[in-house]
Amino acid sequence: MKIMAGNSNLPLARAISAYLEMPLTDASVRRFADEEVFVEIHENVRGEDVFVVQSTSYPANDNLMELLICIDALRRASAKRITAVVPYFGYARQDRKPGPRTPISAKLVANLITQAGADRVLAVDLHAGQIQGFFDIPTDNLFAAPVMAADIQTRYGTQELMVVSPDVGGVVRARSLAKRLNNAPLAIVDKRRDRPGQSEVMNIIGDVKGRMCILIDDIIDSGGTLCNAAQALLDAGAAGVSAYITHGVLSGGAVARVSNSALKELVITDTIMPTEATAASDRIRVLTIAPLIGEAVRRIADESSVSSLFD
Repeated sequence: MKIMAGNSNLPLARAISAYLEMPLTDASVRRFADEEVFVEIHENVRGEDVFVVQSTSYPANDNLMELLICIDALRRASAKRITAVVPYFGYARQDRKPGPRTPISAKLVANLITQAGADRVLAVDLHAGQIQGFFDIPTDNLFAAPVMAADIQTRYGTQELMVVSPDVGGVVRARSLAKRLNNAPLAIVDKRRDRPGQSEVMNIIGDVKGRMCILIDDIIDSGGTLCNAAQALLDAGAAGVSAYITHGVLSGGAVARVSNSALKELVITDTIMPTEATAASDRIRVLTIAPLIGEAVRRIADESSVSSLFD
């Protein structure tokens, strides 16, 4: 088995390799003067089971091309099996046609990864479960919920908790976390999104008075939805509000928005490498999921059960 890393999230790749107690594959992933991506592998991978760690986060197109070219280089170097480890799968929010003459870009990206030569895919908290079906190769979707649940129990276990979904579409995810938190009660924020990036909180479904509310979602981008939801929960009588999000996209002024919001703290994972602004914020905390991904990689290599990680 070998672990290879692109440039999108080298700290996470190094943490995974440390967990597995094996060095990263010696390879160069660099740019020509015109920004073309060039990949060169400096050691023999013939007949090896190779895992390529690369999130397709910002800049999404550059990181996606790095992933595709890494896979192609490994295929032409006669690797036995290539697994694309994509902690954050970009384009996942384009998983259906929201209107006429629009693409389903998540399916296009799945086709690109498959055609490049990947034999299987390992991702974390895909935005929509059906994206697994977009791939014609085996796809494992890991869940960050166990890591988050352990952290919540440590920090807020003595308080009366309530898990809150920021929208109706995230109820399944919220219910899964609530079950891990000793069947904590569940609330839902009913909101209307007039256009992408802007939302208006309409109603809180559930009694949150006096409870420590834990907002749970898979992606935070502009931060508007979460910040509005946090204020609405406090207005409804919540004792406090914290948010646990798997993928901290945090584009534009999201970090400043979170820092000035009613949120007690925002907890994200390192599926996306934190920016300097994110790391400097005293309101944002990062959990590592390197052990979770590392253990999944080990089990895939050993042909043992991955789903038992979540039992």
